[in-house]
Amino acid sequence: MQASLGRRAFHVCNYLFLTAAAAACLLPMLNVLAVSFSSSSAVSAGAVKLWPVGFTLKSYAFVVGKPEFGKAFLVSLARVAAGVPLNMLLTILVAYPLSKDRKQFRFRNFYAWYFVLTMLFSGGLIPWYMTIKMTGIIDSFWALILPGAVPIFNVILLLNFFKSLPEEIEEAAEMDGAGRWQALWRITVPLSAPAVATLTLFCIVTHWNSWFEGLILMNSPSHYPLQSYLQTVIVGRDLSLLTSADIARWSEINDRTSKAAQVFVAMVPVLLVYPFLQKYFAEGIVMGSVKG
Repeated sequence: MQASLGRRAFHVCNYLFLTAAAAACLLPMLNVLAVSFSSSSAVSAGAVKLWPVGFTLKSYAFVVGKPEFGKAFLVSLARVAAGVPLNMLLTILVAYPLSKDRKQFRFRNFYAWYFVLTMLFSGGLIPWYMTIKMTGIIDSFWALILPGAVPIFNVILLLNFFKSLPEEIEEAAEMDGAGRWQALWRITVPLSAPAVATLTLFCIVTHWNSWFEGLILMNSPSHYPLQSYLQTVIVGRDLSLLTSADIARWSEINDRTSKAAQVFVAMVPVLLVYPFLQKYFAEGIVMGSVKG
C-alpha cells in the first residue's frame, strides 16, 4: 500500500536529520585526520579542510618513531588484557546477587546502597593516593588496574539487565538441578551477552583512554601507559622525555598536526575492536523488540 504524503514527508525529514547528524560527527574527524597528514605551513595558514595539504607523515613519525612509544603501547595493551577481564568478572559477581530481591538475598539493600554511595561520594585525590601507596603497588603495573577493579556504574547497568530477565528461566534450571553458579554462568550471563558486550567495550575504552592514573601513580616514565606518554610528550611537552633530535624536529611539526596524529594513534585500537562487538548490540536491539 502506498504511503501517505505525510508519512513520506516524515521519512524525508528523518533521513535529512540523520544525514546532518552523521555529517556533524564525521566531518570534524575528517578534518582532524586531514590536519594530521598535512604540512606545518599549510595548517598554520588555515588551508586544510577535509583533505591533506602538503601530505606528510612527519607528525606520525614523531609520535610513533620512539622506543618509548612502543613500550607505552605494550603497557596499555597489557592493561586492557588484564584489566577488562577483571572488571567484567567482578562486575558480574557483584551485579548478580544485587539483582535478587530481599527474599533471596537478605542484605541486598545494604550492599546496594554501599556501592552506590562509593560512586556518589569520594575521599578526594590525596586519600585515594595514600590508600594506593599503603598497599605497596605504587609504580607497578597493578596500580593501573586494581584501584578501579569494580566499576560501580557498570554494576548498576548490569544488575538492572539481570533483573529484566524472566525469573522462570532460572527457576526451571534450579528444578533441573542447577546450582547458583551454574545458573549464573550457563544461563544468566549468556542471556545477557548484549549487556556484557556493551560493558566490555566501556571497560576497553576506559582503560585505553586513561592517562591520569599513569602520571600520578607511576614514578618512572618507562612505566607510563600510552595515553600518559602521549599526554606528557605531546600535550605537556616534558622536555626530559625528548632527545635533542626530537626537539629539533619540533620545528618541522605544527602543534595541531602532532595533536591530530595523537588522536588517531590512540583511536585506532578501539576502532578495530568495535566491529567485533557491534553484532551483540544488534542482537540486543532485536531481542528487546520481540521480548514479551
